[in-house]
Amino acid sequence: MHSFLDRYVRWLFPLPALIFIFAMMIFPLAYTFWNSLTGWSLSAGRPPTFIGLDNYIRLFQDERFQGAVVRTIYFTVLAVAVEMILGIAIALFLNREFRGKRIISSIMLLPMMATPVAIAMVWLLMYEPTAGIINFVLKQVGLPRGMWIGANDTVIPSLALADVWQWTPMIVLICLAGLTALPRDPFESAVVDGASYWQITRHITLPLLMPTITVAMLLRLIDALKTFDIIYTMTLGGPGFASETLNILTYQYAFYYLHFGYASSLLVVFFALVLGVSLLTTYLRRTVEV
Repeated sequence: MHSFLDRYVRWLFPLPALIFIFAMMIFPLAYTFWNSLTGWSLSAGRPPTFIGLDNYIRLFQDERFQGAVVRTIYFTVLAVAVEMILGIAIALFLNREFRGKRIISSIMLLPMMATPVAIAMVWLLMYEPTAGIINFVLKQVGLPRGMWIGANDTVIPSLALADVWQWTPMIVLICLAGLTALPRDPFESAVVDGASYWQITRHITLPLLMPTITVAMLLRLIDALKTFDIIYTMTLGGPGFASETLNILTYQYAFYYLHFGYASSLLVVFFALVLGVSLLTTYLRRTVEV
């Protein structure tokens, strides 16, 4: 018995973890992919019979799907770009000693502590066209009021603003941790040489911080692509289909139309999109580190 354990100990110890990964990750993925190859639809009374790639052929011919892809990318790029710019700027501002720094840092953590649904409800009230605080303030200063989440051209930016408010603090925390870990010698040498703050920031701080920035961007890209709570709570994908992202579209087909086979093909494509973005960002991170 002991000889058996000695021979296979390197396989036996990781075995529980491998079983857990298979049960919790690989099996659901494989089951979803199998469902995507079936015509399973409760609303049409069709059992999960094999139909091959018909769902995928229909998927890529579906204008609603194409629009959902565009809106998903639009929301993700807009939200993450603003979060990265604000997060890096705030982290650079907080990366020095001043009175009230701890209080400001603590206050910045509050948006991350709230649940997305609660945040969505607050922003929903703020965006309300007739009684919302945003339109009230605009009216008081003589500026035109907007429909915000009620208009096709402003709904995605309005949703992105709520996402920015919640997740910019996470970028700040990651960048602050990266700034704390930077070596001090290059900065001391630059000060001795007479470099200004902006020169040090541009030519030393940001290049050294780039691997940390890339990690923060990777985490936010993956999370923003999967955003569901805020969008569903505030707009349900509306007005019309103006804020219907891939997550919302998949939910509609699965739980409103009960087309589980077609919804599974949407999930597979969505998973491929998230995986592709993750691999691309990881490759860029390695390139930056080299």
